[in-house]
Amino acid sequence: MPITPTFSSDWLEIDVSPLVPDEFAQFRPLVSDAVVFFVERLSMPRISELVAEQCALPADASAEERLAVLISRCPTLHKLGQVVARDRRLAPTLRRRLQSLESMEPVTPVATVAETIRREIGADCVRALAIDSRALAEASVALVIPFTSNELKDKQPGHGVLKALKPQIKERLEEELEIWSSLAVFIDERCKQDGLPLLRCAEIFETVRELLAKEVRLDLEQAHLTEAARFYADTERIQIPALLPCSTPSVTVMERVFGTKVTDAGHLSDKARKELAGLVLRELVARPIWSTEPWAMFHADPHAGNLFYTEDDRLAILDWSLVGHLDKTEREQTAQVVLGALNLDANRVCRAIAAMAISVPDETALRRVADRAVGVLYRTEPPSLHWLLNLLGDAMLEAGVLFGEDLVLFRKSVLTLEGVAADVSMGTSLGKVLPLSGGLALLREWARRCVASPISRDFGTHVSNLDLLSLYFAAPSAAGRFVTDLLFRPTMKR
Repeated sequence: MPITPTFSSDWLEIDVSPLVPDEFAQFRPLVSDAVVFFVERLSMPRISELVAEQCALPADASAEERLAVLISRCPTLHKLGQVVARDRRLAPTLRRRLQSLESMEPVTPVATVAETIRREIGADCVRALAIDSRALAEASVALVIPFTSNELKDKQPGHGVLKALKPQIKERLEEELEIWSSLAVFIDERCKQDGLPLLRCAEIFETVRELLAKEVRLDLEQAHLTEAARFYADTERIQIPALLPCSTPSVTVMERVFGTKVTDAGHLSDKARKELAGLVLRELVARPIWSTEPWAMFHADPHAGNLFYTEDDRLAILDWSLVGHLDKTEREQTAQVVLGALNLDANRVCRAIAAMAISVPDETALRRVADRAVGVLYRTEPPSLHWLLNLLGDAMLEAGVLFGEDLVLFRKSVLTLEGVAADVSMGTSLGKVLPLSGGLALLREWARRCVASPISRDFGTHVSNLDLLSLYFAAPSAAGRFVTDLLFRPTMKR
């Protein structure tokens, strides 16, 4: 039996269905019911808080404003709201409301975490720091509190921040993550019931659930900060906040970054904004893709609130609680998908996708999807990142293909960063940055290729010399297949 909500959302006076983009209009009833499903399963004290906050809003408050307030009080919804805030498919008014979640004005008093800070970092550290009485920012699970210290100036920055978990956040997060498991089942059941495309939310939400659970592990973020400092050590344009003494598993003490969100850098010239957008895409997308490391790290929560343009003309990357790692094999097989696309070789595309999958795919369905995806190339769209993301995303649901959680997470991060970059400058896109950075990577490795094994893929571009030769020699036959297909199947549909 399908799981259905037990009461109407009228008590919240929020009708979220009009906020769903027109291209997903068929999902509007489901989205509205999913919000109700989530909220009604919260504890009664929390529901009472949400009702009181909604009642405190002006009577004429918009649905976007009411939804933003609701989301800001639920850490999992808060995080997801940050992720989609730059999705340009959403209505501009909703995007602007969600973007307020990227760097919220703090509402939780510092006094609520003062005892935790004293207990964790110790009396000596507390005496050495002049801790402000007001938080600098409020994230989905933590408060960020500024401090100054004369004792740190000789060896460390004199300005820093303390990051401490908000009161009861672990309990709230645990409660919400448990609801997400049931919500996934509800959505999948409703898709079947309403004849909607199956979203396979159970698998997707389980991945999100595991990742969000790491948000409260400040000790993990501290390890990630150290790893990120090493990963970006060779570039002066990137600032990773330095980890400072006194940090504990429950409180992070780190360097303070001075600057503005990259999307608020409107004071810069058009040229400077274009360069800043390019820097964001090169360092957060291209760098992990073209890295030679066996496991290349990437920032898994790159919303605009975590990306600052600093006063000394650098890009500061903040909040490293969520990271992922791209496996070298996954990057090699993704390169094979691209080579297959360039040569209109659906067989090669299928082999590469099967090699990346963590489940055994339906070969017939996979081939059908690959044929359709390759069939549109050079006819309605060129081989591009957009084509690749679509193929490795929604199209794979039809073929029953599951990828590892880090690959899924990276795809979502790329979509977020495309929106961020577009809001910084419309003159820069990943479709321009990625091929150029890949070409430069190929030039840098050319000398090594002269002495490398023909089958070695130990390069940042993840293709062997034999792969490059096959691309060259297969080009005439690919052109022949394209012309034949164009002449004899001109009306082929996607």
